[in-house]
Amino acid sequence: MKAISSEQIQAFKNFLKQHKSFVIIGHKEPDGDCISSCIGLAKIIEKTGKPFQLISAGPFKRPEIKRFEKYFSRSVQQPVTQPVQETGLIIADCSEIQRLGDTGCDLSVYSCFIIDHHKTSTISQDNAIIYPESPATAYLVQQLYEELIGAPDQETASILFFGLSTDTGFFRFLTANSADVFRAAARLVDQGANPRVVYDEMTSGKPYSTRKLLGVMLDHAERKLDGRLIITYETLEDTRALGQEGRDSDSLYQLLLAVHGVEAVVFIRQETEHTCTVGLRSRDTIDVSIVASKFGGGGHKNAAGLSTEGTIAVLIPKIIQEFKQIIYN
Repeated sequence: MKAISSEQIQAFKNFLKQHKSFVIIGHKEPDGDCISSCIGLAKIIEKTGKPFQLISAGPFKRPEIKRFEKYFSRSVQQPVTQPVQETGLIIADCSEIQRLGDTGCDLSVYSCFIIDHHKTSTISQDNAIIYPESPATAYLVQQLYEELIGAPDQETASILFFGLSTDTGFFRFLTANSADVFRAAARLVDQGANPRVVYDEMTSGKPYSTRKLLGVMLDHAERKLDGRLIITYETLEDTRALGQEGRDSDSLYQLLLAVHGVEAVVFIRQETEHTCTVGLRSRDTIDVSIVASKFGGGGHKNAAGLSTEGTIAVLIPKIIQEFKQIIYN
């Protein structure tokens, strides 16, 4: 797996030189990779002595990232971002302004640099480092840090290792071409990142209600398309009863993808009476980002998501139809 090119590194350095202050932001409903990448970028800018703000629309529902919420603001504050032309916007783990969520301001007015690893990005590559083959945005941020600053301190190494670990499922999603990723992880361990501690941060501290909700979602699960697809869902009533403290979608996907013959899993959550969010996961061959893109979403070959208008009952047959075209063609 290739590293970031010298041209991309220089483009990022130029962006840092061209601006006097920075706003760093990731996508709404952040995960560990998003949060770690944002903080890693903040650590780089901190070394330059220039002011910055970390912004996130949240919510910080995942237990493993709650400890980082204190570093982020919900909206851009003055005077760091004035004048606008001297402020650079750095977007991590996301390529679309609309996926940043509600931050109470128009982020499109700022000059922007994007660092992302999602397959479905369609933006210009001029002011961006977009590498879909990367297993995590934190892996890209680590390379930037090492090139621009040097070896990270223990705190930064631990944060970047956490981001890399969350998006790789603690490395179980990596394939035979991932030797460079393991070497990068080893460098972080050399600097003090503790794999055992990070794994415990990722997997423990779940509220009891999420265990009960997991049982409900397993009960809702149905096999489709000769057992090659499993679809499950969470209703508004389920959320009110058990989902206020979050959910453990990763465990759900892991359990359902382990079923014999299953190639893809879909989880639909009714967010409001008229809108849903959908998570899609797959094994080796099924590209769920294709399905997500049909509904305005995106992601990776084996992990994607979307937000759309509709109800669970309306969306299920539409999603099955899209998978039918992929699975049987």
